[in-house]
Formats: sequence, structure tokens, C-alpha cells
Amino acid sequence: MRALRYHGPGDLRLQHDVREPECLPHQVKVRPAWCGICGSDLHAYLADKVIPLRDTPHPLTGETWPITLGHEFSGDVVAAGSDVSDLKVGDRVACQPTICCSKCPSCRQGAVNCCDSLGFIGLMGGGGGMSDYICVEARFAHKLPDSISYEIGALVEPLSVAWHALEQADVKPGDDVLIMGAGPIGLAVIQCLKARQMDGQIIVVELSAKRKEIARQCGASTVIDPREEDVVSRCRSLCDGQGPAVALECAGVPASINTACRAVRTKGLIVNVALWDEPVPIDLMPIVFGEKRMAAAVSLTASDFRAVIDALESGKLKVEGMITHRIKMDEVVAKGFEALMKEKDTTIKVLVDVRA
Repeated sequence: MRALRYHGPGDLRLQHDVREPECLPHQVKVRPAWCGICGSDLHAYLADKVIPLRDTPHPLTGETWPITLGHEFSGDVVAAGSDVSDLKVGDRVACQPTICCSKCPSCRQGAVNCCDSLGFIGLMGGGGGMSDYICVEARFAHKLPDSISYEIGALVEPLSVAWHALEQADVKPGDDVLIMGAGPIGLAVIQCLKARQMDGQIIVVELSAKRKEIARQCGASTVIDPREEDVVSRCRSLCDGQGPAVALECAGVPASINTACRAVRTKGLIVNVALWDEPVPIDLMPIVFGEKRMAAAVSLTASDFRAVIDALESGKLKVEGMITHRIKMDEVVAKGFEALMKEKDTTIKVLVDVRA
């Protein structure tokens, strides 16, 4: 079968001779339809720090390079294992890419997203959405209603990351929220706030003209360009001289998280959503003297996945505007990864038509 394989930084190959996976009793076999390219994929393309498999196999998948890419995907169930009762051939699904042990203390308390051996399909083995077929655990294949297209189904994963971040942020009605960065996750956070009917101000910090425009379309109350305005001062002027109650760091830039720490009000909360390649220097004094709190959000859970699908089905989430490019499998490098690096101002979410 065909699969887009990661052989190391800058080395992606569309191979046509990859062995088709066999469906185990607890799995379903999925034929992917659409798959998104994520910032984590881009990090892996540029460096070897996101996929730590050059020398050591992942503890759960046992795989090293090359691995198949793609962890934001939708498709059809084409086979179901003997232990599977709630899915059948023909069901349309969005797949949760979680790889977990189900045995460690985190997993036992339901925090599979914090598993001691956490991994992600399409990044650390177990197949990937950029292939003709993939087998996934049935509990991580979520049915899509007929009203949700395959393309939107491929956005359920990044939307669930944003939904989970807001669960960690515990935003209350009336809370003003600051979002650092209007990339795919930042934009998803805006839309999830609207879907959850949060009525406070949504303040977004972003440099790109295109992303600023989409942020406004998604529901941002105010968009600040840090090159033109002092973010902390503007936030205080917007929020009764105090600053927002919550800030979510989605940019992955050290200056950005430090700005968030200074911008939130006394007793405010900063939630880190971004992934970091290197240790980040953070000035703790604004946190200490404001008795502010820091938290983090990593990945998602099955309940986040289901909540996002429900919000999409009800029409509370409308996310078509996030999709800026649709490409084919043999265009992933030139029109996907290269575009995300060289055309950041106009390239937001790239979806791959896996069947084309």
C-alpha cells in the first residue's frame, strides 16, 4: 500500500510498497480519507527532537524510523476485530491518535494523555493517517455523524487539543481570555470558546495579517500586533486595568509566554499549550508578585473528542474557515511542509486528500 514515510529531518518519501496492517481483535481497520498536517509534523520535518526514534524504539510501538506520518485524520472502517462490538464496516470515523499503556498510574486515573509512555499514532509508530490503511484501537475511533464531512472530521483532533486546553483553563462565563498566537491551535481555541458560549473578551496576539483576519472571523474581540502595541498595556486597558483572567500560550515563542505571564491579572492563570524544542527561560517574578498560576495542557482525551464532535454536529463549532489548502499525497512536501515554512502568512491548515 501507499504511505508517506518519515526517514528523518527533511526526508519524507511516498512509498508504494508498505505492508498493509492486519487488524487485531481490539482494533478497527480504517481507510483514511483526509489528514491534516500539524505543527508537530513540521517540527519533525525540521529536526529530530519531536520524533525520538533515531536510536531507540518507542516503548509501546517498538518502532524506529522510518514511520508513517499523519495523526489528524478521518476515514471509513473497512474491517473490525473480533472483540469490537460498537463499530462496523462502513462507519465513518475520526481517529484519536493516542498511544498509551493503560497500566501506569496516569492511565489508571483516566489521564491517558499523560501516560508514562505516551505516544501518538503518525508520529511514533503504529501507522499513520497518510496511508491507504491503518489499524487503530476501537476505543479511539469515534463515529462521525452524517452531517460532518470527512474534511471537517480531520479537524476533530486539533479542535480537541484546543477543547482540552480550555478544560485545563477552567474559563468561567464573563472571563476575559488572552490567546497568544493565531495558528491552527490558537484559532481552534477561539472557536471552542465561542462554542462553549463564553461571553468574555477574546484577545488575540498575532503578527500575520492573514491569521489576524481569520482570528477576527472566528470571533476574536481584539487582535493585537505586538510590533505595534505593548501587549500588557493594551490588555490592561481592555480589562478594567487588571488584564485578562486567563492566558493560553499557543505560539511556542519564549517572548510570548513571558508576555502572557505579565499580562494576566492578579490571581490569573497561564496555560501552556505549545510544545517546545528547547528549555524556555521564564521570568517568575510577575507570577510571584501577582500570585498567578501556571498550568499546562497536553494532547486530548476521548471525552474531548466526543465533545468536539457533538459541538460540530450541533453547529456550535463552524471551522471551515481554518482550511486554507487541500493537496494530494504526492504534493505533501512541496505544497504542504514547504508552504507551511515559506508561506506562513497565508498557510494555516493544510489537509491532504489521502485517496487522491
